[in-house]
Amino acid sequence: MASKVIIENNAYHDSVTLMSLSSKINSYEGVEQAVVSMATQMNKDLLENIGLLTEEAQAATENDLIIALLADSDERVEEVIDLIHTELSSNKSKKGKGKNQSAKTVHSALNAMPEANMAIISVPGEYAAREARQALKKGMHVMLFSDNVTIEDEKALKEMGKENDLFVMGPDCGTAIINNAGLCFANKVSEGGIGLVAASGTGLQEVTVQIDRLGYGITQAIGTGGRDLHESIGGIMMLQGLKALEKDENTKVITLISKPPAPSVQEKILKEVKECKKPVVVCFLDGDAQAVEAAGAAFSPTLIDAARKSVNLLDADAKIDTEMAEEVTRWVETEKAKLRDDQQDIRGLFCGGTLTSEALSIIRSAGEKVKSNVAKKSEEKIADIAKSSGHTLLDMGDDDFTKGKPHPMIEPSLRNERIIQEANDPSTAVLLLDLELGYGSHEDPAGVTLEALQTAKVQAEQAGRYLPIVAYICGTSKDKQDYQQQQKKLQSVGVFVADSNEMATRIAVMLANKEVN
Repeated sequence: MASKVIIENNAYHDSVTLMSLSSKINSYEGVEQAVVSMATQMNKDLLENIGLLTEEAQAATENDLIIALLADSDERVEEVIDLIHTELSSNKSKKGKGKNQSAKTVHSALNAMPEANMAIISVPGEYAAREARQALKKGMHVMLFSDNVTIEDEKALKEMGKENDLFVMGPDCGTAIINNAGLCFANKVSEGGIGLVAASGTGLQEVTVQIDRLGYGITQAIGTGGRDLHESIGGIMMLQGLKALEKDENTKVITLISKPPAPSVQEKILKEVKECKKPVVVCFLDGDAQAVEAAGAAFSPTLIDAARKSVNLLDADAKIDTEMAEEVTRWVETEKAKLRDDQQDIRGLFCGGTLTSEALSIIRSAGEKVKSNVAKKSEEKIADIAKSSGHTLLDMGDDDFTKGKPHPMIEPSLRNERIIQEANDPSTAVLLLDLELGYGSHEDPAGVTLEALQTAKVQAEQAGRYLPIVAYICGTSKDKQDYQQQQKKLQSVGVFVADSNEMATRIAVMLANKEVN
């Protein structure tokens, strides 16, 4: 084997580009290990784990690029390094076309684009608050994609934004649609009369996608970051978003999305909801329906229900079918008849954290015990993420799975090995999956998952078992990945593609011998 580690000083590239490139290079013949990343401590730890941490790499700063390779020959190493440089140069060239320009600071970016009023910040968490503060001082709204920002910095930034009537979306904000432009991970949806504020990324994606599928559209979709409704932050941005949408003449209905807020934060939000002159839908997963309805809002227990209620408030004549189709029920009964008696467990492998939480809530509401790495209740917390037992739902986009690796929305092959692992468990009755389309996501998430799905089914069959697979594709016909083609690819290997995450989960519960009422 041959290896080489290169440090390129002050050669910053965004994490999405580098993760995608690392994953691509790792699939090449003759490559044993490939790391293309910024020199963060986490990435240095990864290099140490695979035996490629050199003294030069250890001394590198977070502004330096690391290229580390372990391959079958010196020739292969040099060939792949040349390919990496070509890919990185090509990416920069594409970004440099048209009116796009490279800028190393907020100040220089504003000099190049003085009319800009929003900064999207994706730098290591240690530096993110400083850059966000600079943008706010320049009068810019901020979308803070970076994570690992302290709770103290988050509160200070959001208070600064509030004082200056500016939004601070994040930290760790992965989704927003502002003035019909999708930011970070977002879907291409129609414009319309529904405005949304959400403390969840895939939750926001799911509701906007379902609104679009119902033939309606949105004004703005504001992400707040997952901690905004914590006690220490106080829902600063959700409250600001609610007020902004109430003032917006194009917004006719307002929809709020989150996991349950801290009690004191919920009280503040619902107080504003009660005073709001526009109809409001509140989707707090596992939330307090009675308190929401007492504030005069419509409560939604699931994401698709939030989309439906929002549309009905916008258009009372909208015809929305909420019943499960007879052909779906017939398919479930046919599949159940093929299962052995010992196949009783749902195994959910998700890319979206909020979709995982929604599935957990639905399975629990069916009276089933379930374990997950995103569970809030101690009795539902999985003991070991490497081993499933009983009904198990895993958010594979969680930090436990993605340290030093690309998020499965960027590179779905991250979960392919786990698909096969769960398929080989004799107790598995059904595999439950999600795939996300849109900006930022993999260009062909179904295509890169097909081989694992085929292998899973074949190996189960060889072991004398049948394995149903149920998937949900969060996307629209307008997304670049082509929803219909993604659906056809999954169906070609016998996967049932549900119309929503809620439906997919309910079908999984039915296959595991319990039907949701």
